[in-house]
Amino acid sequence: MAKFELKMPKLGESITEATITKWMKNVGDRIELDDAILEIATDKVDSEIPSPVEGVLKERLFNEGDVVEVETVIAIIDMGGEESGNSSPAEEKEEKKEEAPTPAKSDDSPKAETKEEPKRDEPLKSRDSSGRFYSPLVRTIAKEENISFEELEKIPGSGHQNRVTRQDVMDYLKKREAGETAPAAPAKKAEASASAPAPKAPPVHVGASDQVIEMSRMRKLIADHMVMSESTSVHITLFAEADMTNIVNWRNKQKTILEKREGEKLTFTPVFIEAIAKALRDFPMVNISTEGGKIIVRKNVNVGMAAATPDGNLIVPVIKNADHKSLLGLTKEVNDLANRSRASQLKPDEIQGGTFTLTNFGTFGAIGGTPIINQPQVAILGVGIIQKKPVVIETPQGDTIGIRHMMMLSLSCDHRVVDGALGSIFLKRVAEYLEKFDTSQTI
Repeated sequence: MAKFELKMPKLGESITEATITKWMKNVGDRIELDDAILEIATDKVDSEIPSPVEGVLKERLFNEGDVVEVETVIAIIDMGGEESGNSSPAEEKEEKKEEAPTPAKSDDSPKAETKEEPKRDEPLKSRDSSGRFYSPLVRTIAKEENISFEELEKIPGSGHQNRVTRQDVMDYLKKREAGETAPAAPAKKAEASASAPAPKAPPVHVGASDQVIEMSRMRKLIADHMVMSESTSVHITLFAEADMTNIVNWRNKQKTILEKREGEKLTFTPVFIEAIAKALRDFPMVNISTEGGKIIVRKNVNVGMAAATPDGNLIVPVIKNADHKSLLGLTKEVNDLANRSRASQLKPDEIQGGTFTLTNFGTFGAIGGTPIINQPQVAILGVGIIQKKPVVIETPQGDTIGIRHMMMLSLSCDHRVVDGALGSIFLKRVAEYLEKFDTSQTI
């Protein structure tokens, strides 16, 4: 059968779903190779999804505004050849796969239904008796939260064709904790009482003269990502100061030369990334991720840089293999990614694969800050504003007071795997690379 199933692409390690913002092709439209079929959006990037094949758009499985999990089939493209009739796409395949090994086709009796109650080591079915589909993510959450299959069937679905989404399950859990729904089973009640209840936000009074503004889709997703990071990692933040005087003077000499020769602006960001990349090579146990009880040591040094978008949100494009690039190469890539971040023109792969993140509080005039780790990384470095300060200068003739360009560095790290000793040594090494910057080099 010459039919192609177009799936929602993976858009990053920490991204599990995306929103369809616009269909650019209608059912029946001819599609050429690399034609943009739809636009999608996540908390990090807006992107067009091109077609990897030629053909005719046979079916759109989701509507604009639907939130779809990655690797889910979103459209069917007919590439020509034999017609396969009106059989459903990926879901029917899954249905057949699941029905095949089942010895008895009817599970309508109460006895059979009781048997389907999930155990801790048994996965939930992907479909209920009415044929409603449950995604792997929904089933995983249900298993972790001890939501029985009977409970799952009663949850109203807000997704395509009455599907239960992740948000539907989370809303149900909130209501269940508040006592608005019947408890799943005595076992769940006992477990819940053993653990502390989830904190609830206090009620907010809205005055007559107050203005209520709905959060944008991206801001909501960023908020969820930040809350998830705080609940995942044990954050500690370490601080250090770096004398940036030599770098400031060097940049003042080089920026005009570079702009005339290359048409590129010289900012401090490439210098920061170069120092970070060197320090990550020195301390590879900061360039890691965790998964359960395992530590994944990253081979590549991919430094993300938090960039502000015109609407006030943040996006983190990634400099891949930063430790292998010259200062000029880093400068050109930083400028290119920053410009396209502001124009919302980044590609999905340009925000993926980061192993460490840099955020610059100084751009907005802040002395420093305590940044939140960008999951699944284990550390993030914040840099503050560079400002002149009186400092003690040690010389062979004795100590003197001088005016220097100083900058605060703050390293937030996951204390589960990066303790205070390793974090402090790493932070000190970054500061040393900045202070010992080779000012004789040209760019």
